[in-house]
Amino acid sequence: MSDLYLECNYGISGDMAVAALLDAGADRTVLEKALASIPVKGFKTEIKRVEKNGVSCLDFNVILDSEHENHDHDMNYLFGHDDAEHNHDDFHNGENREHCHEHGENSHEHSHHHSEAEEHSHAAQHEIHHGEQVHCEQVPHHEHRNLNDVLKIIDKTEMTENARKFAHKIFEIIAQAESKAHSKPVEDVHFHEVGAVDSVVDVIALAVCFDSLHVEKVFVPFLCEGTGTVRCQHGILPVPVPAVANIVKEYYVPLKITGERGEFVTPTGAAFVAAVATEFSLPKNFVLKKIGMGAGKRDYGVPNIVRAMLVETEKKNNPENQLTSALHDKIIKLETNIDDSTGEALGFVMDELFASGALDVHYLPCFMKKNRPAWLLVVLCRLEDATKMEKIIFTHTTTIGIRKAKMERTCHARSKCSVEVFGESADVKVVDVYGEKRFYPEYESVSRIARKTKKPFGEVYNKIVSECACTE
Repeated sequence: MSDLYLECNYGISGDMAVAALLDAGADRTVLEKALASIPVKGFKTEIKRVEKNGVSCLDFNVILDSEHENHDHDMNYLFGHDDAEHNHDDFHNGENREHCHEHGENSHEHSHHHSEAEEHSHAAQHEIHHGEQVHCEQVPHHEHRNLNDVLKIIDKTEMTENARKFAHKIFEIIAQAESKAHSKPVEDVHFHEVGAVDSVVDVIALAVCFDSLHVEKVFVPFLCEGTGTVRCQHGILPVPVPAVANIVKEYYVPLKITGERGEFVTPTGAAFVAAVATEFSLPKNFVLKKIGMGAGKRDYGVPNIVRAMLVETEKKNNPENQLTSALHDKIIKLETNIDDSTGEALGFVMDELFASGALDVHYLPCFMKKNRPAWLLVVLCRLEDATKMEKIIFTHTTTIGIRKAKMERTCHARSKCSVEVFGESADVKVVDVYGEKRFYPEYESVSRIARKTKKPFGEVYNKIVSECACTE
């Protein structure tokens, strides 16, 4: 199994990342099958090779029909007239602000940015492109989708369960970023650029392509962003746009600001990195196995390219090197004191939290003011699940406040296996700790076999561990 190194020296957007993953070996047939099943109308796709700054790259293009066009191809709208540079200079000097806004430097928060020539070409071409799909959904063009609407589209699309989870995660990250930007609950956020047809297609394509590569770790040392302003549905905004800024802040994604004017990182690109990145530093040594070049649609002073590289890291048998193979990620801890709930109610809350994706839940006895006995509820969850966990706690307990803290964790690689003992199958969690395999039989399996065979719980447990060790 390979690892993935995403080189984002010139930014990243959804379509750029899709193209890079395809060029690096993602399964195109699987992608085209997924695209054909998306229950949305108003688009077709084109995959072709192009040149960017003399470099051969793959281009993934979502072409919208006239009904669903969202100005992403309108270069006059995006970049302004010939005097745009002058206007931007005036803007930064604090003058002619309104005029400058009419001629913004950049584009939408979402990225399908084409040159004027490309736009005219697309409008003139009516032939069927290789890999092109046309779809139908009875949704009015100007109807803004909320997160639930988008997730329903994803759920109706043909893809693996793992890819579906990736797609959900990417959109949930974007929704939370937009929620913070507009001071609205996640469920009340109605997507504009992000809920548009091309954005939905991009995210589904990203999830399907990434899943098909079956990578173990994803290295993203940093993202590079430009400067200036960008025109979007909410008006003229500074770069990075609020959604991108919120994502890199929440997920601790390293960000470098370049001297180039332009929007290099889109919310979709940032959310993809936040969803899949496992490490923000490169290993000291690695071997390149395959290189994918994904083209953007903009012409800057630097190449509008993202590079996806499948790499194989050197794995030596010593604890120092093996520690780097552990998963390093970010989680959030939620905690609150509860002094007026029954044990049954607290047990229900625990079940609900685990069912909704909590990594761990536990209660600790404590004493509050006036020496009232109470319980300290502690929940560990992924950053994108924090809002969901808070809602469960507020709904099913009497607490009126929740404390939260972001933290880093190190997790060793784990997998599952099954072995047969006493004529019964047992599920086992397998953890790789510095090259040593450790086996942890699942409680449900041990208890079931103990009851059925009338053998002591400890005997069954030890027998399962022994069988696992013998099979290694």
